[in-house]
Amino acid sequence: MKIAGIDEAGKGPVIGPMCVGGVLLDEDKTNTLRNLGVADSKKISPKKRPQFAGQIEKYSEKVFVFEIEARQIDELRKLMSMNDIMVIAFSKVLGQLHPEKAYVDAADINEERFGRRLLEEYQKNYPEKATNMSIISKHRADDRYPVVSAASIVAKVRRDELIEELKKEIGVDFGSGYPSDPKTKKFLADWYKENEELPAFVRHSWKTVENLMNKE
Repeated sequence: MKIAGIDEAGKGPVIGPMCVGGVLLDEDKTNTLRNLGVADSKKISPKKRPQFAGQIEKYSEKVFVFEIEARQIDELRKLMSMNDIMVIAFSKVLGQLHPEKAYVDAADINEERFGRRLLEEYQKNYPEKATNMSIISKHRADDRYPVVSAASIVAKVRRDELIEELKKEIGVDFGSGYPSDPKTKKFLADWYKENEELPAFVRHSWKTVENLMNKE
């Protein structure tokens, strides 16, 4: 049976894209991933993640990462919630993999609802492929299922690459890009003071940005 794992990296940051990773493989390769020591990307050091990503590529039938830029997230948030965006993004990844069964990290507080909505979105867009496909949607799926751990790693590696490219491009280390990061907060405040606006790679729809602008 062909199974897939899907997970995201970068849902919460105020800077940079969100990346949704997908990994497709034969179900009997699950133990191979487990033996490699694949785990939730947050539990693996930044230096080791690319090595794991290489091994995942080797043993998988297909690996795909869907990227959503900050400005795209801002535009979509005018029309829908972040959970809606996650359903669409996960469906885009499913549409590249077309597994018989998918394990996904639930992005909704109600994990069953997220799985149901994702399946409906996939069936709407790929009716010929969706016959008999099932989705297992769980919180902390990246801890429970090696194939989701693998997806979390490839998503995180790609987002890290994009963030490093961005830092080199602007010549500033803005930290992790998360709202709680002091380096990120300082970067946003300094940029806004100097330019009276924020760049396109910042998510303007985030509360962090709204608070900064109100303060200034």
